[in-house]
Amino acid sequence: MQTTDIGNKEEGKVWHRKPTPSNTGVMVTVIRSAAAYQSKTVRFLHVTFDTTGDSFLAGDHHGNIYVLDITRNRFRLVQKTGQACTALAFNLRRTTEFLVALADYSIKCFDKDTKQLVSWMRGHEGAVSSVSVHGSGRYAISTSADTAQLWDLDTFQRKRKLNVRQSVGIQRVFFLPLGNTILSCFNDDSIFAWESDTLFCKYQLPVPDEGPRIHYKAFAVTRDGKILAAGGRSNLLHLWCLDTRQLLRVVQMPPKVRTVRQLEFLPDSFDGGASQTLGVLSQDGVMRFINIQTCKLLFNIGSHDDAITSATVSPNGRHIVTIMDDGSLNIYSVQCLTQDYNKPPPSLVKVVSGGECSALTMKVKSEGVQRPAKNPGRRVKTKVLRPPAVPMTEDKENELPDGLNKKRLVTLLKAFGEYPAKYRMFVWRSLLRLPENHAAFSSLTDKGLHSAYLSIQERYPIKSHKLQRGLQRVLSALAHWAAIFGETDYLPLMAFPFVKLFQNNPLLCFEVVATTIVNWCQHWFEYFPNPPLNVLSMAENVLAHHDKELLQHLIDCGVTSQLYVWPLLETLFSEVLTRDEWLKLFDNVFSNHPAFLLVSVVSYVTCCRAPLLLCSHKEDFEYFFHHRNNLDVSSVIKETYRLMESTPADIHPRNMLNDFQPLTRGQYPVFNKYPTYIVEYQSQERERIRQQEVDYLRERQAVQELRAKAVQRQAEDEAWYTQQEILQQAEEKRRDILQQEESKLAEQRNRLTAMKRELKVKELQLMDAARRRFLQQQQDQRLTELHRLDEQIHRKMNTRDQETAAAVQDIQVRQMELEAQRRLFEQQLAKEQVRVTQEVRAEVDTRRHRSEVEETTFQHLLNNDTDVSLGTKKWEEVVSQKAQLEEQRQAAATAEANRRVFLSQEEEENEQHRDNLRRSQDHSLSKQWEMRARSPCSTSGLLHNPVASPGPHQSQQRHSPNNICLNNQSTSDDSTCFSLDRGRGELDCRERELMQNIRELRQKMAARAKNSNSTVSQ
Repeated sequence: MQTTDIGNKEEGKVWHRKPTPSNTGVMVTVIRSAAAYQSKTVRFLHVTFDTTGDSFLAGDHHGNIYVLDITRNRFRLVQKTGQACTALAFNLRRTTEFLVALADYSIKCFDKDTKQLVSWMRGHEGAVSSVSVHGSGRYAISTSADTAQLWDLDTFQRKRKLNVRQSVGIQRVFFLPLGNTILSCFNDDSIFAWESDTLFCKYQLPVPDEGPRIHYKAFAVTRDGKILAAGGRSNLLHLWCLDTRQLLRVVQMPPKVRTVRQLEFLPDSFDGGASQTLGVLSQDGVMRFINIQTCKLLFNIGSHDDAITSATVSPNGRHIVTIMDDGSLNIYSVQCLTQDYNKPPPSLVKVVSGGECSALTMKVKSEGVQRPAKNPGRRVKTKVLRPPAVPMTEDKENELPDGLNKKRLVTLLKAFGEYPAKYRMFVWRSLLRLPENHAAFSSLTDKGLHSAYLSIQERYPIKSHKLQRGLQRVLSALAHWAAIFGETDYLPLMAFPFVKLFQNNPLLCFEVVATTIVNWCQHWFEYFPNPPLNVLSMAENVLAHHDKELLQHLIDCGVTSQLYVWPLLETLFSEVLTRDEWLKLFDNVFSNHPAFLLVSVVSYVTCCRAPLLLCSHKEDFEYFFHHRNNLDVSSVIKETYRLMESTPADIHPRNMLNDFQPLTRGQYPVFNKYPTYIVEYQSQERERIRQQEVDYLRERQAVQELRAKAVQRQAEDEAWYTQQEILQQAEEKRRDILQQEESKLAEQRNRLTAMKRELKVKELQLMDAARRRFLQQQQDQRLTELHRLDEQIHRKMNTRDQETAAAVQDIQVRQMELEAQRRLFEQQLAKEQVRVTQEVRAEVDTRRHRSEVEETTFQHLLNNDTDVSLGTKKWEEVVSQKAQLEEQRQAAATAEANRRVFLSQEEEENEQHRDNLRRSQDHSLSKQWEMRARSPCSTSGLLHNPVASPGPHQSQQRHSPNNICLNNQSTSDDSTCFSLDRGRGELDCRERELMQNIRELRQKMAARAKNSNSTVSQ
């Protein structure tokens, strides 16, 4: 088996040579040593596979997330979160992304390739225990102790939130495979199925009424989503059929299994999703794989020495990754585990008959699976030893809970001297057969702290507050159980080692102390409140038998058994032994008869024979038995076993003490082996003394308060007289100081007056200087303003000249445009006149020629009347010709009307064009005037409105009141003035002349047309 230390590497190989699975199926073990020192390793906390099953994520205690690819033999560090993770998910729709639930109650999504944070989801108020992803990879459910939340992994927004009462609590919420069903499991063993889209409750699995309550903690579902396995605080497993919603089978695991921590189905390539192999991880760190149909134990992984904390099975069923108790990762090969030579040959399961659930319950009887090592040379034969049908009485006495055997434990103890530290508490619980009566212990603790131990910290001060509260709680429970334990002074010394050992589990601590008192402290309280003289006499008799010389020396020195036996018994050797020595001794005490403790006291004394013989004073003996000494505890234990075997039966404590009796289950036994009247009397006396003490303290408090008030009043009086004397002395000093201060004040006033006078003069001088400076500054500012105004005037004048030149140029360009348009218009009119004249002339000539032809024809016809028939024909031809002439005359009239309409349209267009030209010219001139009116020059009187200004120029402007003159002649200025409208009059005259010519031409054309019409009509 290979071991790979990834250390601080960010990537590398998982194994350096081809893995060859051992007989346990382990391919490779992965550890991560700390950076500071190689001896300490960082624990891995969670593991999860991807959808392919070829790679998995692993998160350690420092927040590092690794991807381990089994097929490629590579590992890579993909993220450093800085805090421990509580859950992982690696089966998202985007295969490069994964979810990590952190210790700060948040969930983060990272990309393993880019190592970037994709999203950060918050909302939980407690640690997230699990994250379940839907088969499509689009939704995820995160579960904590009080709530479950549904997330959309496309938007990373929370869709729904499931809250429950704190008294109920959520155990786990997850998606079922191959469907849209959500299964929610609560602490009261209720299981509900919900529709993931609508969150509609589909059904609830019925809670079994028969049999003990299991307290579901672990769940597993087959890949086809039809079978649900559930387990908890019992060795029973419930198999539910989700199709019929009925309990399919109850499987009973071996007696070793007391609690089921985790369940995992092992998939197979040919089972169609209906997995038949179920892995069960129990409290002993062993994961047992059974067949749920035949209920046979197939194989197991892990052991007591190499316990498993959690396990994850790959989706393809090829590998199993486990987190061990030491924090390392073990990668198992399922193919190696499921081979025939690794399977046990005998049948390991049988059906239990009888009872109401006999048809459902099946019991696993095997202790474990034996795996013979591989041997290629020959085939190894195994022999199964079957136990006898009827066990012997001795075996019954030696059988312990959890599958242990007392005889074997004692043999192991004698061989190694002590139990393994890792399993010591487990062995003690089995040896003492602790009933773990939670309800009874809760009833004792609910009574609160006992009055006898309210102030135990004053008598036994302990640095650790947690340890002190634990000791106080256990002692109070013992005092409520039996009244004598509230009066026993040495009980804290006896219970303290156990409290320190079981400080995290007060129930076990109480039951261990109670079992020790009931069995190893027999007859201790018969002479209460005196030491148990009968028990001390037993020890003295054994010492007298084995070492008379030492006993005689002790008697000669006046040392009784109350001095050399009782200190060891009342403290259970905790004062004279170290922690390891004490644990080693009590490994043997709890594994033997109750007389072993008493004999061990005698062996301790005999082993210390040499220093005790040198002591002669009583104080030396007291110090010796209350402090640690240089002594090998192994020799004491060996001597104890020797004394247990060599002591005669008549004086042997075994015959005077009862055998071991464990505490009863359900309720603790009644403890009344003590003089009740003495205890009651002491309790009454203690209560009376306590009440008297309270009264005395109250009276003393009142007297002290009165005394304090009297002392305070006397002190106040003395302080008042002293204060009056001090005030009188202070008054006299104040008067003297006041006179001195008045004289000083007068001098200061004179100096102040002189200083004020000087300051006034200086102030006046400064004010005069400031005034002069201000006047100078004002003068400079005015000069600067004048310069600025001059520059502004020059700048505005330049601007005005530029604007004037631009306006002149614009007007000239406009006049040129108007002149060009007028010429073009005249040319068009001339062309039109020529065309019309030509048309009229052609028409007149045509009509004249036509009339001449008609007259000639008519005269010719009138003269030729020789033949009547010919004349008739001629007359018809003349009539037809007249009709044709009439039609031609009508066509000519129609053409004349069209021509007149055309000429009228042309005239209207010309008039409209002239109006547009005039309006555009007026608009441009008005804009120029407004622009000049807004300019600063207009406010300075540089531009004037010629209409508003009176003078002789009004007669020149009356023909065009809308014209604007830029410069008018002023009486105060002899400069020549010019007008921007100097060509406007000429243009208007030409325009009027042109229009007059057009009108005359039209009149002439109309007259000619009338004349031609009249001629034609004649």
